[in-house]
Amino acid sequence: MLALYRTLLWLYPAGYRDQFGEEMIAVFRRADTDTRAKKLAAYAAFCLRECAGLLRGALREQLQHFTGLDSTSLFPLRRFTMRCEFRFPLSTWILMTLILAGVIMAIEKAGAITASLPRSNPHLPPIQPVHYVFLPPFVAMFLVVYLLAALAWTVLFALRRSGMHRLSKLDTAPHQE
Repeated sequence: MLALYRTLLWLYPAGYRDQFGEEMIAVFRRADTDTRAKKLAAYAAFCLRECAGLLRGALREQLQHFTGLDSTSLFPLRRFTMRCEFRFPLSTWILMTLILAGVIMAIEKAGAITASLPRSNPHLPPIQPVHYVFLPPFVAMFLVVYLLAALAWTVLFALRRSGMHRLSKLDTAPHQE
């Protein structure tokens, strides 16, 4: 399989092969030795996946080499494109808000339990329900902040779609000669 991998590596442009070829072979060797110990079906799937990935990568690099265009803009496969920056998923802010709300409600409940317990009497009466004082303003504040953030995002998205940000580069002063 290593001989086939080396042969398929020749499909890449020479500069790319010189820069990354040895590293690709070393990584393939490690993965190959790890996968050989598994069942034949798993090893066959590994070989097919590696060959397909090598062919796909060679095609992408050849297109970029000949056209000079980034192939990810031609074929946007976001699932397979690695990026160096880190971004939170869109649902993260919702989950963080739910967790924060749960913590605040637990603090409120603990305050209610503490307030209902007598200080010196060892006999405990039933815990009386206490109205939440802090939670309604906190929820209202978060709703306002989220609505303002959604409004700001909508405005920025609309500006980006309409190209309004390019107006700042316009020269509106009349030229004098």
